[in-house]
Amino acid sequence: MDSSDVNQKPFVLDKLVELSIIQSTESSNRIEGIYTSDTRIKDLVLKKVVPKNRDEEEILGYQDVLRTIHESFEYIDISSSIILQLHRDLYKFSQKSIGGRFKNTQNYISETKANGSNEILFTPLSPYETPAAIDEICKNYNQAIDDNTINPLILIPTFIHDFLCIHPFNDGNGRMSRLLTTLLLYKLGFFVGRYISLEEKIEKSKNIYYDVLEESGINWHENNENTEPFIKYILGIIIAAYRDFEDRVDIFSSKSSAYEKVQHAVKMKIGKFTKSDIMELCPSISSASIENSLTKLVEENILERHGKGRGTYYVKN
Repeated sequence: MDSSDVNQKPFVLDKLVELSIIQSTESSNRIEGIYTSDTRIKDLVLKKVVPKNRDEEEILGYQDVLRTIHESFEYIDISSSIILQLHRDLYKFSQKSIGGRFKNTQNYISETKANGSNEILFTPLSPYETPAAIDEICKNYNQAIDDNTINPLILIPTFIHDFLCIHPFNDGNGRMSRLLTTLLLYKLGFFVGRYISLEEKIEKSKNIYYDVLEESGINWHENNENTEPFIKYILGIIIAAYRDFEDRVDIFSSKSSAYEKVQHAVKMKIGKFTKSDIMELCPSISSASIENSLTKLVEENILERHGKGRGTYYVKN
């Protein structure tokens, strides 16, 4: 890919930014069981509608903080007070009164078993230990960045892992951890999350995410944990995002026809996929053009179409 192709077509990156914000907002909230329809979430992110329930209030708060990070990351320090401010803004549209405050009750990381019972997997720090612990991880992170002796791509997931083990808030810890990941990456010049949703990649591998988080949390309280599984997982997410970015910009920058771009996008897919999957790769192409291109690929026996209506999906022959 010639970078000049992208520079000559700034709408390419603008389209990717818009799509990434929508996907990141949707995925990060959905991981936590916060939902709304695809249409509503797009309209909320684009500020075409106002939230109509608690879930939508929290969704709107997430995109608000994400936009703040996108627009002002270089002015946002890594400190306890900033983390509290970002958490406050996460809940700025919500009726909850917990925004911008550290937890006031002990929380637990637990798993619901098939029989409905809960198993405690990890006990985070107590409320009274939390403020000092957040101060400490911020201080240690900033010092390590200044020292420049450890690769920052190791320091970032280490900081996030400590943050999740502290679990400093009554609610919103997972979402805050993903927002902070994006912020830390931007501040160090890794901007892939602006164009490719890291949150979506975490959502698609969330079982692995929870497994490595649990594994890396063993002996954390004794300061004898092994964070390697979590670090490798986060690095894998970042690498996958950069690969996707290159693939998507190649499609955008191509001077090919809509049909040829859809054909290129189809070649990138593995297993079954939907029209929406192709639209994500080709957001500059109209829905009708993508539909026509997919139909042509079916007629040419390159694809098979299965299902009907919203349940329609495609597989390659």
